[in-house]
Amino acid sequence: MRINKNLIILLLTGFLVSSCLEDELELDPQQSLSTSTAFASVGNATGTVFGVYHLAQDLDVFGSMPQLAGDYMADNVNFVGTFPTLQDVNSLTHLADNGSTGAWWSEAYELISSANLVIEGVPTVPDIGEAEAAALIGEAKFLRALTYFHLVNLFAQPVQIDGGQSLGLPLILEAFNGDPVSVNLPRSTVEEVHQQIRQDLLDAVAGLPDSYGTDTETRGRATSGAARALLSRLHLYREEWTEAADFANQVIQSSIYTLAPDYTFYDGLTAEDVFTIVNTVQDNGATGSGGWDNYYEPSEQNGRGDGTFSQSLISAFEEEPGDLRFVLKKSGLDAANIMSMFTTKYDDALNDDSDAPIIRVTEIYLNRAEALAMITGSGSPNTEALDLINTLRTRAGLEDLAPATNSELIDAIAVERRKELCFEGHRRMDLLRRGLPLRTTGNLPASQPTGVGISSPGDDKVIIGIPQDQVDLSEGVLVQNPGF
Repeated sequence: MRINKNLIILLLTGFLVSSCLEDELELDPQQSLSTSTAFASVGNATGTVFGVYHLAQDLDVFGSMPQLAGDYMADNVNFVGTFPTLQDVNSLTHLADNGSTGAWWSEAYELISSANLVIEGVPTVPDIGEAEAAALIGEAKFLRALTYFHLVNLFAQPVQIDGGQSLGLPLILEAFNGDPVSVNLPRSTVEEVHQQIRQDLLDAVAGLPDSYGTDTETRGRATSGAARALLSRLHLYREEWTEAADFANQVIQSSIYTLAPDYTFYDGLTAEDVFTIVNTVQDNGATGSGGWDNYYEPSEQNGRGDGTFSQSLISAFEEEPGDLRFVLKKSGLDAANIMSMFTTKYDDALNDDSDAPIIRVTEIYLNRAEALAMITGSGSPNTEALDLINTLRTRAGLEDLAPATNSELIDAIAVERRKELCFEGHRRMDLLRRGLPLRTTGNLPASQPTGVGISSPGDDKVIIGIPQDQVDLSEGVLVQNPGF
């Protein structure tokens, strides 16, 4: 695997830094330090950790491009953009030399490499306290786990295929030492990758604080609650229902996170946010190629107009008139100069400063509801799961559900999950892990009349091909996905 041999960590004081810490670091926002200097003091080490968060902002990591694909590869979003590489992903015809998907891999591994440096470097910091070191390492392990989970969901089949024995990712867990062999590793299985993610998150829970001194830091830096929330998602995807429900409950019972009373919380860093990638006008991951605001804003409002409501999603909302979540929309011209419907979750393409919603407490309600309902199985609906879903429906202005069976409740939870989390990148994996096709004949992009059967779990193109340049450089170590 190609790794930058002269890797440096960006120290950006403008990102998630309190005023007192800013004074302590006294670094120019454009400054970067060599790895030998990055851990010379507690202040430098803290700034180095912030540099890992900065890498998470990248357009190709959590800066919107892969997350956009998570909705348009499925049935929530119509992609009408002009990028050929993204069009190929949309039509499930992309090749292994696709430039966009190659960047998803390389930029994410840059973050992982930087997190590895922090994990190894923090213990060498002079005079650092045990708790402070554990917290900084916990942040790096959380970000490494989050990124590996992000990657394995893109480049490997869900754990339901072959019991997790399908090829996953190379697990690079040590800082690059100059030896190419140390990073030219074979792909571990999906199961092995999941277990590494789980261990990183458990370590993070033990080392991280519950909160920080400001809302920006509590919502935008890793916390023990954020690690528990991601553990809930991991176990949900693995169908480990008891663990998913238990970790979700730990988050729900925390006073730090609260379900917002309405839908004004987006981009607000409120108690609704469990973990968010914070963007500002001065510091965000948007490029000339796009960003959260850019992709989801109409062209006449400074956006690209690339991602619009699919008819399938519109129909899902219209099944129950009065859903307040469906108010979060506006009309505008899309990239094809056609009047279309856009979300208002991201609404400032001029500045590209909308935050990236990675984990919200709403998802945790949904995680626990689904897990409890799945534990119950057949028979009458699980009472607590039904109460959780009706709490979300009340906020949405809808009447309580009264399903006759638990199976009906499970189906209803899937619908609520779709409507709550649309445009946040969850839809593709929510379908694949449940054994459902990404698309059916009724919700295909008009430009790509793909037939049912090539968009189901286990099919080749529902996952991304390993970048061909990485396969070539590995000299046979890195095995390509089938179909590429």
